[in-house]
Amino acid sequence: MLITALALIGYNYEWPLWLLAVVLVAILIIGLVVAISTAREKAVERASLRLKQLAGYFNRRFTGDSSLSIFAIIRSLLTSDNARVWGWARETEVAQRIFNTWCDSFTDRVESDIRTRRFIIYLRTYQSELWLINSHYYEFMEQFCEVAQSMELPSELIDQYNRLVEEYNAFIQNFRDNIAELRRVARTEIEPPSVKFAKALPGTQPPAPQPPE
Repeated sequence: MLITALALIGYNYEWPLWLLAVVLVAILIIGLVVAISTAREKAVERASLRLKQLAGYFNRRFTGDSSLSIFAIIRSLLTSDNARVWGWARETEVAQRIFNTWCDSFTDRVESDIRTRRFIIYLRTYQSELWLINSHYYEFMEQFCEVAQSMELPSELIDQYNRLVEEYNAFIQNFRDNIAELRRVARTEIEPPSVKFAKALPGTQPPAPQPPE
């Protein structure tokens, strides 16, 4: 509309064609720059709000007192007669308190800083921190799988872990999408494949039926 108005004004006042062309091209370039900048800001805002949701979801579903947590599953191994497994489960229980404190602090900081709407300042930092938190969490899941391969676990515990894996992997896919979205609008060194999917454990098989005598 501005370009059209200026073109009409220039025509009515008989501006030189070269001057009119320069003015219109300059306005067009400025408009494109503003449009691109606005689109980028909106994309960064969307990525920030999505990161906030991911951080809150991770903290709520996979840490704290949630039953759908690798720490709750590992805690079940404190009844094991295997001294090595019991010791590892006890160490993990202590580590959980530190991990929960970290996650609570991270979630609070994300929610507080995003309210300032200075998205680009915090986005890359907090995405990197969520990546680091998730990497540590994934290590606990891998350690549990190693224990599961070395001893027989109750089928209920395996089912509980596999339910965790199913929901965790859905979170990982969303996190990968967030990383890919951010890479299109801001510089970041995190690659989506660096966030790994967890592996489910094979379920226990029912005993084979005995042939009739």
